[in-house]
Amino acid sequence: MARRAAAMAEIEALPEIDRLEGFPHPRETVELFGHHAAEGELAATFAGGRMHHAWLLSGPAGIGKATLAYRVARFALASPEERAAAGATLAISERSITAAQVRALSHPGLAVVRRAYDQRTKRFPATIPVDAVRDLKTFLGRTADEGAWRVVIVDSADELNLNAANALLKALEEPPKRTLFLLVVAQPQRLLRTIRSRCRTLEMAPLSPENLRRAATAALTAAETAPPAETDWRTLEALAEGSVRRLLELSATDGLSLYRRIEGLFQGLPRIDWQVAHALGEELGSTAAEARFALFFDLLLGLIARLVRASTSGAGSPDDMAMARKLIRPGRLASWAELWETIVRDKAETLALNLDRRMLILDTLARVERTAEVA
Repeated sequence: MARRAAAMAEIEALPEIDRLEGFPHPRETVELFGHHAAEGELAATFAGGRMHHAWLLSGPAGIGKATLAYRVARFALASPEERAAAGATLAISERSITAAQVRALSHPGLAVVRRAYDQRTKRFPATIPVDAVRDLKTFLGRTADEGAWRVVIVDSADELNLNAANALLKALEEPPKRTLFLLVVAQPQRLLRTIRSRCRTLEMAPLSPENLRRAATAALTAAETAPPAETDWRTLEALAEGSVRRLLELSATDGLSLYRRIEGLFQGLPRIDWQVAHALGEELGSTAAEARFALFFDLLLGLIARLVRASTSGAGSPDDMAMARKLIRPGRLASWAELWETIVRDKAETLALNLDRRMLILDTLARVERTAEVA
């Protein structure tokens, strides 16, 4: 028994691709913020006895799609009495046996398909492999209790490799009775068209600033982490663009300080402060700083994209609008759009060929300077 308990503890301690370190996992998240219309549609479909067998929960990353998927799973797997008590929602008591089993991924009626941590390579695979989907054959082949549901969550479905996608398609074409597929996806265009055609799509929008703050506050409280200062909240909300996961990532990794260094460089344009630029290159150029290197480019590209959007639509935060007016002159918008595309291409080439990351950072900032000079 002791050996088995130790083995279970080791499995539970493995990293999860969809868990943000230090914060509750979506299956552990009780409240759903900002998606009551989506929840209401699913609840009404359940109540009407016309639940479609496959749903595509589509929207930007980190807005609560997986939280909704696990909320649906708890509801479908709960007892009739628990479902009746939920009223017009999908809320099942977190103290119920069903909720506890879903949190532990131990419910016999639940299967989750995702990128699993490889203990041999100590990494996550780049895509969801076909074996992860083929394993569903046993799960779907079991005889379910009379009237019971089986739920399959695929998170994220746009990470399926081609063979895995084709295997999932076969399962969707001939689903067992009272089986519910919930496909969480941020880039639905990457899915096979035949998969999309067999699913009912539920579009989910980024969270409003109010709901974003409520969701982030709940997660920070659960993690026993102090909330940001008010001035930091406003900047984080702008950077998060409606994604609570992104806000929490930036808060937990000190991403805000990195962004402010990038913002400071842009505020000094058309001249780059090369002392700051070289310091960033030294700090982020090593493979040991891989996460911060990725965050740097994510923040940089996000800033350029927001400036272009502010210039074209006149929408954005006061800081973005002011910077766009300063940097993007009439007739020069295409130069900034081309800059964004060039940075994306150069970064991909650097990673693919294992080129010098420090030089990529410096070359990128030199491109920014040249664009600002002529734009």
